[in-house]
Amino acid sequence: MSKLMIPSKLSLSWLREKYMSQQLKPEEVIKEIIKRSQSDEKMNIWITPPKMEHIQPYLNRLSELDFDSSPLWGIPFAIKDNIDLANIPTTAGCAEYSYTPTSHATVVKRLIEAGAIPLGKTNLDQFATGLVGTRSPYGETHNSLRQELISGGSSSGSAVSVARGQAVFSLGTDTAGSGRVPAALNDLVGLKPSLGAWSTKGVVPACASLDCVTVFAHSLEEAYQVDAVARGFDQEDPWSRDVPVPLATLPKKIILPKDSVLFYGPFANEYQMAWKQAVEQLKQLNILIEYIDYEFFSEAAAILYDGPFVAERWADLGGFINDHPGVTFPVTEKVLRSSAQSKYDAASVFKSMHKLQEFKRRAKSLLKDAVLVTPTAGGTWTRDQVREDPIKTNSDMGLYTNHCNLLDLCAVAVQAGEAAANLPFGLTFFALSHEEGLIAGASEAFVNKCQSGQNTTQVAVCGLHMRGFPLEKQMLEFGATFVREDETAAKYQFIKLPTEPPKPGLIKKQSGGRAVQLEIWEMPLSSFGAFAALIPAPLGIGKVELQDGSEVPGFICEGYAIEGAEDISDAGSWRKLPLNI
Repeated sequence: MSKLMIPSKLSLSWLREKYMSQQLKPEEVIKEIIKRSQSDEKMNIWITPPKMEHIQPYLNRLSELDFDSSPLWGIPFAIKDNIDLANIPTTAGCAEYSYTPTSHATVVKRLIEAGAIPLGKTNLDQFATGLVGTRSPYGETHNSLRQELISGGSSSGSAVSVARGQAVFSLGTDTAGSGRVPAALNDLVGLKPSLGAWSTKGVVPACASLDCVTVFAHSLEEAYQVDAVARGFDQEDPWSRDVPVPLATLPKKIILPKDSVLFYGPFANEYQMAWKQAVEQLKQLNILIEYIDYEFFSEAAAILYDGPFVAERWADLGGFINDHPGVTFPVTEKVLRSSAQSKYDAASVFKSMHKLQEFKRRAKSLLKDAVLVTPTAGGTWTRDQVREDPIKTNSDMGLYTNHCNLLDLCAVAVQAGEAAANLPFGLTFFALSHEEGLIAGASEAFVNKCQSGQNTTQVAVCGLHMRGFPLEKQMLEFGATFVREDETAAKYQFIKLPTEPPKPGLIKKQSGGRAVQLEIWEMPLSSFGAFAALIPAPLGIGKVELQDGSEVPGFICEGYAIEGAEDISDAGSWRKLPLNI
């Protein structure tokens, strides 16, 4: 038995390190998770809790998998109970609806094939209808930090299982914010990929045309590690799309609401202060800020619950509810039956579709090369307060989430400090579905800025320090992060130095120069001096003029190096030269 202390927050990277060094075995981690789930039983996190008898076959299978080629080898994860895990009941939060699937949902299958260990099925707002985490006959899921508060929903148990150290990551679903709100309320990252990027085959539909499977994790890095495994086209899913794994890059601008941002509930003032602090952090990213009228997004969001789109839920669940009177959670049935109103006829559906198409066109124009940033949640409440007013509190919770899938946006919710003691505050970054790399890059820059508190400098690199080349690791070792691809002003001569290995040199000319492609990275000032000291002559750090006329620190070369060097200016990029350079 290992005597290694297992941390209260489980990390993918920490577990893989301990597995590799044989300081820890997956079986030991599972036993600790089972103990934790039993200790937290009254928090109503699980519907089917972790038990060794249904986990053991997945542990046994690890011996058949190669550790190095299985990125999630031995990594335990939780599954929202509207997503199928073979031979384990799927309830969607309703025992009478329950069925036992014989196969995994596509995303679950992909994670297991990569070595991940499914633990069990987590609690949720019944039929994934709600953002509060209190609408379940299996009990109200408690907040992970302050148990009198709501957990957020509908992916309540999935978020709290990760926050309480009972899973490394978990799967949720997100139609109107269910994969983001619980992240904000439990100090987690919640990644909602583009519609169709993750298969929804084997997922109980809420609104099939808008549903997404999502991931909760403690960090962006680990959320995207899961994304790299789960993402991919599924021929058997009619809603699936081929959306590539995002490459993190910074947007050209950040879009913020220009008017006062509204918050509700007993902590509205604390949230307001936290938002203002977060905006100041965003301003330090050296990305253009643009303020817009947010009413457009609010109007789009209203289509989801104040229009005929809500009837899509009834199309999937109406038959069950009519055939099983009295078994549905009362507030859930009230919401679902509201969609069966006669005013939601075929004509109203088409009118809303046409209106939504206008909103999508506007969003596409507004968000080109940009990210929208808002608070993740419109507030938070105690569980008692939500019980007293379940409809309005739920509606206010979704103030900044409901528009997302309707407008075909991707989103990631990240931590943004505390509004008060044990009261996390979160931001969400939104982008167009085909520009997922922008939310990856912008959210990473924001989180790094918040965590480090360091001043940074941009660095232009044009050779071996670029991504995919041997000295990229040096950039990473000095804490640098990739920002974007760019090019110089048309004022440079580009040469290949006769060194081993060959290196490029960038020399500014008074006339006759060319533009050279390069990369812009951001590096902490605290490590920039040591990095620059390693650069051998005739190379050095100086000001590099970019195509837009701005100047950034970057690699330059002394003029004398032209003698004996090869002129490669016509190539215009180190990447375009033969691989044997």
